[in-house]
Amino acid sequence: MDVTILKTFTEVHRTCHFGKAAENLFVTQSTVSARIKQLETELGVELFKRNRNNIQLTTAGQKFLKHAESILNIWNRACLDINIQEEGKTPFVIGAVPSLWDVYLGNLIIRLRSQYPDMATVAEASSSESLIRALLGQSIDVAFMYDYPQIPDLESKDAMSFELIMVSSEKKQTVRDAFTKNYIYVDWGSSFLREHARHFPDSPALDLRINLGHTAHYLLKKEGGSAYLPEPMVREDLSRKSLYQVEDAPSINRKSFAVYRQNENQDFVVELLSLINPQV
Repeated sequence: MDVTILKTFTEVHRTCHFGKAAENLFVTQSTVSARIKQLETELGVELFKRNRNNIQLTTAGQKFLKHAESILNIWNRACLDINIQEEGKTPFVIGAVPSLWDVYLGNLIIRLRSQYPDMATVAEASSSESLIRALLGQSIDVAFMYDYPQIPDLESKDAMSFELIMVSSEKKQTVRDAFTKNYIYVDWGSSFLREHARHFPDSPALDLRINLGHTAHYLLKKEGGSAYLPEPMVREDLSRKSLYQVEDAPSINRKSFAVYRQNENQDFVVELLSLINPQV
């Protein structure tokens, strides 16, 4: 099977739009449609529900997505290994949920490059579900996420804890004030969702939800509002008084984990964790 067709399938799923997928793949929309039709013919099933401006996976499409991602992950890792080995370097692929790159993993990459010059480090951001599939498919070596999976083939170690604090672009804001004007809910994982609901059971409906801390930080400084962000991320803003802590909002501790395949890379994961600098 042509991996180009699989890439087209996953891109249509990601964008939920044939036209946007075509733009991202630098092909025409008719080419995207033809590739999806060819794939559906080969599989003998319909992969997408084609409602206007609402392209969704069918049940068969949802099942096939996992296999398509696994095949692409294996293909990408094979290409990476071959290209890097020709340069005499050892590849090591680190994956993480997007917001953890914002908090501390960027600093880890800097230290890795300095301490291991013969290693070719690859950094990827994805959802927890995709990272787990990539780990099991051996296309990444370690994944950082908020909630570790209880899967027999995978092991995990505590990576880093950090405090999330509610900050605002305005002085002397209360929690009530924060929720009534431009509050941004940042998705810091399922346990944060539970803690947020426990602390604020009567909070109004959320108008804006983001899973990228860096983007929420940018929006606060550009358009104003309030959000829960990691204390290291906003430390300088608080010092400069460009952002202010919402004093009556509780801080919420967030743990993260390094997940890796059982009996693989354990010693190096320990070394990775020793390189993580808590002072972002």
